[in-house]
Amino acid sequence: MSESTTPASAVVLEAWFDLQCPDCFKALDDVRALRAKYGERLDVQLRHFPLPKHKHAYAAAQAAEEAFEQGKGWAYTEALLARTAELGERGEPVLLEVAGELGLDAEEFDTALIDGRHLLTVDADEAEGKAIKVTGTPTYVIGGERLDGGQSQDGLRERIEEIADGLLKG
Repeated sequence: MSESTTPASAVVLEAWFDLQCPDCFKALDDVRALRAKYGERLDVQLRHFPLPKHKHAYAAAQAAEEAFEQGKGWAYTEALLARTAELGERGEPVLLEVAGELGLDAEEFDTALIDGRHLLTVDADEAEGKAIKVTGTPTYVIGGERLDGGQSQDGLRERIEEIADGLLKG
């Protein structure tokens, strides 16, 4: 995954997302609020869990990995999630358009999708997600606790804050 610039004492929040999932787009509000509250004390890590029902989610996960490599992973993730319906309708051209809009090397994105350089990362995330019983997105893991937002995100941010506060005091 992306290099982390957060301090070693930071609490890790894994955000298991499908980048064609409208619920994950809604979850960005929580992610932004958590980042605003905790800053560098919370290391939010994107983990990939492309759902079979979203036929472009797997390619989107690979594209996000390329964006992290080019230094704009979260900006790309947020921009792409804002266009889940369009991604569903138009597919991979949307992945390259978003890259271009953010000033990333869209040609390199295209090459990355063709040569499959990020397949192992996405596959490893997916396998780990299955192993820890992620079934839907968004799902969060913090302090060893899995919080499933696939059905409802009500109260999730509060629970994440509770766990983070406890770990940071720890």
